Amino acid sequence: MPVESFTASACNESSEASMKAGGSQINMNPEIATTILYCLVCFFLGIAVVLGWVRRQAIKRDERLRSEAAALLSAAQRDAETSAAKVVLEARENAISIKLATEREVALLKEKEAARDRKLDIREDQLAANQETLQKAQRGLENSQTRLAAQMRELTEQRAELDRLVQEGQRTLEQISGMTEEQAAAKLIESVHVDLEHEIGAAVLKQQRELSRRVDDQAREMLLTAMQRYASPHTADTTTSTVGVPSDDMKGRIIGRDGRNIRAFEAATGMDLIIDDTPGVVVVSGFDPVRREIARLSLEKLIADGRIHPSKIEEMVEQTTQEIKTFIIKKGQEAASEVNVSGLHDRVIEMLGRLHFRTSYSQNVLRHSVEVAFLSGMMAEMIDMDGDLARRAGLLHDIGKAADHELEGGHPKIGGDLLQRHKECQEVVHAARGHHDEVVTEHPYTMLVATADACSASRPGARRESLERYVKRMEELESIAHRFDGVQQAYAISAGREVRVIVSSGKISDESAATICRDIALCFEKELTYPGEIKVTVVREARFTSTAK
Repeated sequence: MPVESFTASACNESSEASMKAGGSQINMNPEIATTILYCLVCFFLGIAVVLGWVRRQAIKRDERLRSEAAALLSAAQRDAETSAAKVVLEARENAISIKLATEREVALLKEKEAARDRKLDIREDQLAANQETLQKAQRGLENSQTRLAAQMRELTEQRAELDRLVQEGQRTLEQISGMTEEQAAAKLIESVHVDLEHEIGAAVLKQQRELSRRVDDQAREMLLTAMQRYASPHTADTTTSTVGVPSDDMKGRIIGRDGRNIRAFEAATGMDLIIDDTPGVVVVSGFDPVRREIARLSLEKLIADGRIHPSKIEEMVEQTTQEIKTFIIKKGQEAASEVNVSGLHDRVIEMLGRLHFRTSYSQNVLRHSVEVAFLSGMMAEMIDMDGDLARRAGLLHDIGKAADHELEGGHPKIGGDLLQRHKECQEVVHAARGHHDEVVTEHPYTMLVATADACSASRPGARRESLERYVKRMEELESIAHRFDGVQQAYAISAGREVRVIVSSGKISDESAATICRDIALCFEKELTYPGEIKVTVVREARFTSTAK
């Protein structure tokens, strides 16, 4: 239906309705009715215009969409045609490349086959040549066999003739020498045996000298290596036995009224207290180094405290004694831990710690024992022995020095008995007893400990002594050597560790020189006290060397 007819009918219907309604309204104004009618007509006209515009826009949109779809369709067709052309072109190129690769492979295979054919031809030629050569060699071998058979026949005939001649010669020799064949063979064997004995003896002596030289070199290298691997302080300070006092008034307080303080101090410590005119010094005298150290520390504490009377002295000495005991055990444990030795008895550890206060020619015995333990362990490991056992024996070898002032006998015997009572193994006990060659050596560890002990004691700087004592010892060595008849000169060298004696060649024979050398060494052992060893060398036309141990 057209929009205009729809609008007119609507207006008519509205007019009729208005008229009907107006009929009911008696006083209706005609102008108002006309206005209302006009408004309604305008309203419906506006609606019609809007609907027409909407429809026109929809039509335009449909046309635009159709044109875009047609353009897209044509573009898609063009793209499809282009892609199809590319695919076809690529397929052609791939086919061409495959064809070329196939042709190349075929050509290569043909070349390989031709080369194989050429090689086969060459091998066939070689085989033919080899076959011909083998045939020639076979003919030559047949000829050689023939000649060899003839030579074998000749050799057999010659051997038979030689055996006949040898038999005739033997019979002739038997007639000339008057000996049978057995007697001649025995004589020949005896002569060869004598010659071999001389050669074997010479070879044995040569091997012994070579072995001795190698053993000496290896032993020297082992000792040097062990001593280089372990480096420790060689000497220790001499045990102090003097105590400084601030004034002479303090000396009087130490003595006490009628000497009661000094008597109480000496009774509590077991040491002698020497107070003389020397300014600022009080001397503590006694043989036991541990008790001397207790007395020294106690006196220092009393001087610092200022209260000096018998009860205070006893209290201070008791306190210091407990501190020293603790210190001794600590030192023993530290030494055992340093060389990695475990399982020692408490008494052994205590005796080991007491060595801290013992010196030998100014060398601290505890540090000496630790050094011997290290050297023994290193040398034992170098010769495939038990390094732990060697270190244990080296650490405890001088344990007897901690009690040698309390018991009778030398420190090797005291130490060995002490270790045996506390269930140490036989190797350790024997090392303590025999490291100074006082008993027959039964265990190799004893020799290791004795060697390490000598190295530690005799190394340069290990032990020291005063100049007066050093000069006196040199003079004693030379004077003992001059006692013997025939001695022209005697020199103490190497810091007194060697004495060279020059004897008269007219009065002294080689045998007498050897006897003098041994007698001088024995005199040194009997009359002198010295660390380590002293080598005595007597010089004549030959030299004889002995060692005083």
